[in-house]
Amino acid sequence: MSFDDWLLALHVIGAFAYVAGVVLFWILVVAVRKVDTPEGTIRMEPMVKVGNVAVGIGAGATIVLGIWLAFSFGGYNIWDGWIVAALVLWVLSIVLGQRTGVAYTRGMTKAKELQAAGQTGSNAELLALNRTSNGVVLHFLTSTVVLLILLDMIFKPGA
Repeated sequence: MSFDDWLLALHVIGAFAYVAGVVLFWILVVAVRKVDTPEGTIRMEPMVKVGNVAVGIGAGATIVLGIWLAFSFGGYNIWDGWIVAALVLWVLSIVLGQRTGVAYTRGMTKAKELQAAGQTGSNAELLALNRTSNGVVLHFLTSTVVLLILLDMIFKPGA
């Protein structure tokens, strides 16, 4: 195997990590919708960290290795339409993902405030924050953009 083959393999593994993180966040989005206590919300924080790491490593690996491969892999150029599309979609996925995180962090912040104040029971405001429709829409858009990146990478339109 050549060096580029290894980089391509790592690029694909990075894409798997990125998608795994997005899927994990879907599981958390569904799970947190039923949670109305500070303890229940805070209990999800370790899994949020796992998702953040998966998305961070996956997104970093895909962009860095993808750009490297665009320059070094024979037959492709960084200005090829499908590569430019992937770069634009990648940036869009990061922006949408960050906005999704902000929407759901409000619930975690409120849960920590309630816990610090000694309130451990159900809280309607926390439940509303955990059920954020804005967060669901943003995560749906993030997922759609990531799917478009995958389709772009698989079918390479115009290549």
